Amino acid sequence: MTRDTIPAEELLNKARAVGQYYGFTPLATLTASARGGARAKGGYPDTLALLELDPTAEAVANFLKHCQQAACAPTQRQPLFVWHTNIAQGRPAQKKATIQFHALGSDHAIAEAVIIRAILSLTRDLFHEEPVLRINSMGDKETRARYARELSNFFKKRSGTLPEECVTRSKQDVFLAAEFTIARECAEELPVPTEHLSDASRKRFEDLLEYLEMTETPFELARTLISRGSIWNDTCFEITVGGHRVAWGSRYNDLVRHFFPGTPFSAVGAVFQIGSEGMAKAKSKSSRLRFSFVHIGDEAKRISIQLAEEFRRAHVPLAQDIGVESLTEQLHLAERRGSPYLLIMGRKEALEGSAILRNRKTQEQTTLPLEGLAERLKLFA
Repeated sequence: MTRDTIPAEELLNKARAVGQYYGFTPLATLTASARGGARAKGGYPDTLALLELDPTAEAVANFLKHCQQAACAPTQRQPLFVWHTNIAQGRPAQKKATIQFHALGSDHAIAEAVIIRAILSLTRDLFHEEPVLRINSMGDKETRARYARELSNFFKKRSGTLPEECVTRSKQDVFLAAEFTIARECAEELPVPTEHLSDASRKRFEDLLEYLEMTETPFELARTLISRGSIWNDTCFEITVGGHRVAWGSRYNDLVRHFFPGTPFSAVGAVFQIGSEGMAKAKSKSSRLRFSFVHIGDEAKRISIQLAEEFRRAHVPLAQDIGVESLTEQLHLAERRGSPYLLIMGRKEALEGSAILRNRKTQEQTTLPLEGLAERLKLFA
């Protein structure tokens, strides 16, 4: 039987570990570093009042509000991969816990791939069973306008055979009407969004599917998984356990512009939600991470996504920044961690099935095979 309530302490510990190994910084760390500076105040932007936010969009909007108040935004050189939760250490758990993983400032498919892998990893740990990933793409504005016209024609032509509620709603919001049609199991002939993708959206979706296939991430193409146009764009996905949705994710480029109007950037995220109970204890002082894993090139990035789970399960004291493409920026972040060892993988090492372990103090280097890498690193830990 699928759990519907999980202790807050367990949720927080699992999320913290997943964030570390997949390269997500806690939002609390970013906001803490911003203390003392000028902070924006207030609630949601006035422009957001015109939008209808579903519960997941509300959670994302709340996350963006915190980012805005702390002036946390990506730069042209470095995207932000951030995780956030409404679980507060030392306080009673909220009735509904949320854990979010976000990539701000990355337009590449690796952002979705890393978020998906992180959420899948968290879900497996919490439910001890294999989750199901369902994925689709609603495309960009050009695609959505085209798809909206197709939906409108669909409801007009089938007004005599579809439930009256669906036809009535189609006159106000064709996307909402499509959701009702799917819920009423009348969607056999519903137009498929991916058949109307623009060239840019098609390329982005194909790139993501390639990442999932290359990293051996099981998924289902879900033609009836759709999202509303005012909040979400391009890829959307859900993760289910025992037939119940536990997480939803999508790009939300239009939503982020309400919070950062002067510096538009791409954004994608996923929200995991579950009932919680108890209290999460204050975090004890953690030991220094021994390894920082840096990588460059698509081949190395794909391998690093797969290795993240191996490192985590072996409890190797390692961190990495999978979504950061620049080697210089990865080295800068590794320097800030102060890890005594660098694990380095470029295209050559990825193709050869190896990685270079460098002692940062002595500059001594050792080439290690990827097979059994986690256990070998323990010898240096």
